[in-house]
Amino acid sequence: MGQRSTWDRQVWVRPRAASKLSDHGAHNRGHWQIENREHYVRDRTYDEDRSQVRTGSAPQVMATMRNIAISLLRLIGWTNIKRATEKMPRSLGQTIALLSV
Repeated sequence: MGQRSTWDRQVWVRPRAASKLSDHGAHNRGHWQIENREHYVRDRTYDEDRSQVRTGSAPQVMATMRNIAISLLRLIGWTNIKRATEKMPRSLGQTIALLSV
């Protein structure tokens, strides 16, 4: 019988500051760089995608706790969050100092 055709449309909204297409591309790459940086750390370091915490508000609480841990570690100068996460439990003094920030 008759076939239906479908349309797929993407709409890009650019910020006013990005007047040129190249500016828009730089803005878009900058956004995804930040987005990927956060999700990569949460997934690779904390294995978030395989988390079995799924009920109630527990997933949001765990994500918030992970974000706080990452932010605190970056605040005191760590760039490699995995290494910091492995080292901090062995350094009680640093851990206590971190919690008093």
